[in-house]
Amino acid sequence: MAVLDYKEKFLIEKLFDMPTGYVMDFSNNTFQSFVYDSIKVNIYDDKYFYASGSKANRLRGFFAEEPSYKVGQLISALLDYWHTKAIARENGFDYERDKNIYNECLKIAKKLKEEKIVEEIEVIKEVENDRDFNLLAKSIRESIDKNEPESALDRLHTYVMKFIRQLCENHKIEIRKEESLNAIFGKYVKFIVANEKIESQMTERILKYSINVIEAFNDIRNNRSFAHDNQILNYAESVLIFNNVTNSIKFIETVEKTIEQENNIEQTETADWEDLPF
Repeated sequence: MAVLDYKEKFLIEKLFDMPTGYVMDFSNNTFQSFVYDSIKVNIYDDKYFYASGSKANRLRGFFAEEPSYKVGQLISALLDYWHTKAIARENGFDYERDKNIYNECLKIAKKLKEEKIVEEIEVIKEVENDRDFNLLAKSIRESIDKNEPESALDRLHTYVMKFIRQLCENHKIEIRKEESLNAIFGKYVKFIVANEKIESQMTERILKYSINVIEAFNDIRNNRSFAHDNQILNYAESVLIFNNVTNSIKFIETVEKTIEQENNIEQTETADWEDLPF
């Protein structure tokens, strides 16, 4: 659900002429086509039916059902449509009269689009001297920027597989090429627990439970993503998976940073001892 206060709703409805039950000068067909062309959503889906089901109420239903980022995308597209009509002075549109409201609505759309659907998407990042990894990370982030997490589930799985495999190699954890993602993740979790990198029993339990979650991710990749000719998982669950996986990566990065710092201290102490003149 998009977060819009009373003032924001009032300005949007005023500019788009929604109190009349219409949305600007759209007919039912042109409104449906415009929304689909803009964000690939059928505005006449039953989920957006609200009150009378008029075009204005459909748009209100969309605001109530969809996340801020997606609402911001549609508002931006509608503002672009309004601006085109207004500078041409078509059908009662008047830029000079309504430019202040228009500018305020631009700010509202910008604010909505700044709200991320994946909080820790920054952990999906490029790695020096690894072209494949870099292309993979870039592709995933682009899908999130387009608000299409469903289309990136298979690539997210591949990214996590490469990420965990690299960690296992760094720590000389023995893994086999044919092992599944949950299997190698389980070995990594066992390693950091055995080496006392986890302070609380609760965190240890969360990580061990995450092995089961990762196992379920294998099924999503194989049966509900573009890895094969599948029916794609829905938007809301795709967002949930992305947030769960990226939060796990964020925590693992914190663990790895701690390990790196401890190794640097050990190397410094060893070097100092060896430099003593006796």
